Amino acid sequence: MTRDQALNEALNAATRAKTLAEHVESAAHSVDFRHKATALAAAGGLWTNVARSYAAIAKAAPETVDENPADGE
Repeated sequence: MTRDQALNEALNAATRAKTLAEHVESAAHSVDFRHKATALAAAGGLWTNVARSYAAIAKAAPETVDENPADGE
């Protein structure tokens, strides 16, 4: 896995965590869906951990080098 791939996966996971956080907020304000808030929050927490893991992989990986630079060098 390249650094760019790990950063992309981290971004995707962070986006999912954010979406779940928004669902938790909505569920917490809804009498009909309040019972789902805890499970949604747990899933959001897991996606947050996935994002952190990929970010750590990206940090440890060597910088991605473009083998076909646009400037023709």
